Amino acid sequence: MSLRPDQREIITPEGVPLRLMLAGRSARLGALAVDLACIGAILLGAGLALVYTQAGLGQWAKRGEAHHAAQFLFILWTALMFLLRNAWFLIFELGPRGATPGKRMLGLRIAARDGARLTTEMVLARNLLRDIEIFLPMVAVLSALGGPSSSMVNWAAAGWFLLFALFPLFNRDRLRAGDMIAGTWVVEAPRARLEQALSAHEAPIDYDFGPAELGIYGEYELQTLERVLRENQAPAMEAVARAICAKIGWSAPQGDEVRRFLDAYYTALRARLEQGLRFGRRKADKHDGQKP
Repeated sequence: MSLRPDQREIITPEGVPLRLMLAGRSARLGALAVDLACIGAILLGAGLALVYTQAGLGQWAKRGEAHHAAQFLFILWTALMFLLRNAWFLIFELGPRGATPGKRMLGLRIAARDGARLTTEMVLARNLLRDIEIFLPMVAVLSALGGPSSSMVNWAAAGWFLLFALFPLFNRDRLRAGDMIAGTWVVEAPRARLEQALSAHEAPIDYDFGPAELGIYGEYELQTLERVLRENQAPAMEAVARAICAKIGWSAPQGDEVRRFLDAYYTALRARLEQGLRFGRRKADKHDGQKP
């Protein structure tokens, strides 16, 4: 079956083909607006708290000490703004969902274009570029509006902002400059719930996986398996089942048994990884030398 214009196919490191739907440009803009609104609300709350703190200090401190305290609080708020603006995207996109609250609300997530796991370097690259794409030209424009400046500076700042803001309109993969450098896509995240059989508390009883079979894979493989089950594409599920069975030394299932096998393995692997987390043990992926 041929791909739609807004679909892309990736091959995971396990050799599994997965089809992804590119996120719409309007959805990406909406997700960014939600994230910026959340960041703005936090900064506003922090700013009000600092103003209240400054007012309290001014009641008992000497004039000179109050001035220094005000300077310190302003520096503290500026540092908080910088850290929050960058940490917000970095922390959420490095999480298991690969999405900020804005992206989750709009049903989007980040994906590596080579099908591999998202790395810290990828997320850092795409988010540090956001400063150059959006925040720095915005600051330049606002500074030009708030003070004396030449019209050439105003036009240069506006052109800079529009160049990067409209960048996703001029490439077929709807990539930001940050996505292009980081090797990422923004794609739609399926909202469908997994079947009840995938509950970690109600595993099918016709498969018995031991520690050796479950200790091979980690969180990344669990997420890949969940994605395959959500997509429910027979060729992908058969390829994953064969790959798992080759790793654990089992015979590959056939026909309708493929789905039952994957449901059971997903359930057992998820339960084992969650148990490991409760005891402070984490296995990021199959290359992680620490056993769950």
